[in-house]
Amino acid sequence: MAAGGIHRVSAVLLAAGLLAGCRKAEEVKVKQVDYKGPTIETENVLMLVSDSAKLRIRLTAPLEQQFESGDMIYPKGVKLTFLDGAGETVVNTITGRYGKFEKAKNLYTMRGDVRVTNVPKQQRMNTEEAFYDKTKASIYTKEQTEIRVTTPTEVLTGRGLTANQDFSLYRILNPTGVFTLQNAPTAAPAAPNQK
Repeated sequence: MAAGGIHRVSAVLLAAGLLAGCRKAEEVKVKQVDYKGPTIETENVLMLVSDSAKLRIRLTAPLEQQFESGDMIYPKGVKLTFLDGAGETVVNTITGRYGKFEKAKNLYTMRGDVRVTNVPKQQRMNTEEAFYDKTKASIYTKEQTEIRVTTPTEVLTGRGLTANQDFSLYRILNPTGVFTLQNAPTAAPAAPNQK
């Protein structure tokens, strides 16, 4: 075989090697990446939930991120407003600086300065994390979560809480204190000057 033939065979093998290398590089570029982020983002959300042609729940949020699973995240906060049987009067509200809805569980999670307020009874709960279970129509916290309930007559503190959807009935799992507002002094007596 002539020297020119060896060079041609070497050139063909080199070109085949380069093409094979290019194909592998192209295959790497084509690999799909599983996107786990939101599929839809909506600003200034107002969602109305009705039952028997009566408005029951109103959800408002500055931003809603919806995922392929049907889950939703409210990274800038969320407010749920519950209305009475006629769908006209506000009975209860739940607000949080962050919210998440898990479709499979039909469960809302609220975090960061969570406030639950029963408007007619003028009672509210403050905590850092609470859950609203749509299926069971209940509000609850984890057993170790610090809570504070304020009514027109007292302040109750403890850990863990379960309540009905309108927050008219609740139970503190581990009470830690009760402060009666009716008996609270309006001002502390002045201490006498001691010399």
